[in-house]
Amino acid sequence: MPKTVVILGPTASGKTRLAVQVAQRLHGEIISVDSRQVYRDMDIGTGKDLDEYRVGNQSIPYHLINIVDAGAEYNLYQFQQDFNTVYHQILERGRTPILCGGTGLYLEAVLKGHQFTAIPVNDDLRAELQKHPDDELHDRFRQIPSAYTVLADTSTRKRLIRAIEIATYLTENPSVELPGPVSLPDAVIFGIDLPVEIRRQRITERLQQRLQNGMIEEVQRLLESGIPAEKLIFYGLEYKFITQYLNGNLDYPTMTARLETAIHQFAKRQMTFFRKMERDGFVIHWLDGQQPLTHLVDLTINELQAL
Repeated sequence: MPKTVVILGPTASGKTRLAVQVAQRLHGEIISVDSRQVYRDMDIGTGKDLDEYRVGNQSIPYHLINIVDAGAEYNLYQFQQDFNTVYHQILERGRTPILCGGTGLYLEAVLKGHQFTAIPVNDDLRAELQKHPDDELHDRFRQIPSAYTVLADTSTRKRLIRAIEIATYLTENPSVELPGPVSLPDAVIFGIDLPVEIRRQRITERLQQRLQNGMIEEVQRLLESGIPAEKLIFYGLEYKFITQYLNGNLDYPTMTARLETAIHQFAKRQMTFFRKMERDGFVIHWLDGQQPLTHLVDLTINELQAL
């Protein structure tokens, strides 16, 4: 039996429910790989669904959820360090770590053990880069080849700027020795796949449920607690559009329409990233997300036992 299991998938695919059931069968513990679930008091919008971490009377241990205050700075390097700590603690307890999440960059970083996440942020450089259009940024990145070039993800403007930041640092510090975090080359990766129309239906239904069950009130409380609107907007998706609605910049129908479109686009980008991971050499065992949960659990366990 492999010592590490990964369950990934786009938003609303049911990956948490599957991970919890697999953890119960394997006596495992779940490590969340979600860039927003680390924040306290951001519950509905990030889809923590903590009630799902129970099977009957048994609570399944989970980690890297609710570990920093909303509004605090938290980055990929910090996640990598926190992940390494809890990962080794789980192994020391003789349990199986089960990674569950949809933040592809975080997943890839811990699976490959990227060293480059340790490179510090350069606020002055970022401010200067923000003044340039994307095509100029791509040209600039190509002009500073480094050891990071073949690994860089430049699919979004934010990631492109970070790639330039890393390449610039490596060029200016050619002899730097970066810490080497744990990599997980023997992890077995399962992915939940859904037809696009089913995925879109689930996203739409879940969004309506969350809007009806307090998501707007959650964002209001965060604003009232003193978190600046621009910080919540930076978190994107639900927090961005609901903040704009609460500030009077969007009416309710426009807010919900734009938010729904943005979540659909986000899910598409997630799947694109997972396919990129496959092209980069990761083997993902895809599961049909339309199948009953018990069937998916059995398929996962059987696959693991056969390895």
